[in-house]
Amino acid sequence: MTISIILPAFNEARLLPTSLAAVHAARRAFDRVQWTSEVIVCDNNSTDATAHIAQKHGARVVFEPVNMIARARNAGASVATGDWLLFIDADSQPSIELFNALIEAIQSGRVLAGGATVRMDSDDLRGRIGTAFWNTVSRLRGLMAGSFIFVEAAAFRQIGGFSGQFYAAEEIDFTHRLRPLARASNRRIVILSQTPLLTSARKLKLYTPLEIGRLILSATLRPKATLTNKQACHLWYDGRR
Repeated sequence: MTISIILPAFNEARLLPTSLAAVHAARRAFDRVQWTSEVIVCDNNSTDATAHIAQKHGARVVFEPVNMIARARNAGASVATGDWLLFIDADSQPSIELFNALIEAIQSGRVLAGGATVRMDSDDLRGRIGTAFWNTVSRLRGLMAGSFIFVEAAAFRQIGGFSGQFYAAEEIDFTHRLRPLARASNRRIVILSQTPLLTSARKLKLYTPLEIGRLILSATLRPKATLTNKQACHLWYDGRR
């Protein structure tokens, strides 16, 4: 069994070293079951040292010139050799315990794909409330957070990967398109909840409550029009780090 770990990265020079160190440490979980793994970073048209840092920390680097998270994930997957693909955000830090839970899910034979609950690296009240809300919705509805998605490679390719329409929430669309295939194969999409993924709370520091609230309201009232508009999804693309 081979696992391809893919990190989309746009101007992530500051956080990428810590994230890759966590990924490499967590990969030791695969030694226990004699699985192999590879780490791929997709440089999504960065203007900083993202690509150099990724190479320095032992990752294979691919380049995607169009600044879009979905395209970056797909570009990484296009060169992946794994039986399973694991997408992790470049500002997140998986643990070996989370990888052990992933192994258990794959070995069960009953899982086609999955995600994980999250926790932020900050005690900010807004972050705690936001993650608690998302984790509840994620578990109840089986929705995968983009910061941690694992999926059988054959299934990923069968549905065409992530949609190139969405600048944000592409993981929600991905989940919905994967569900018929899961049902047809009598397998599930699971959310690992015992060992949450540690992820960055930087958006809470970089953007005002008004900016974040305006995006949430727009995405609620006009989801497709908002999420397919790069300018509307500027929290991911304006380069603030």
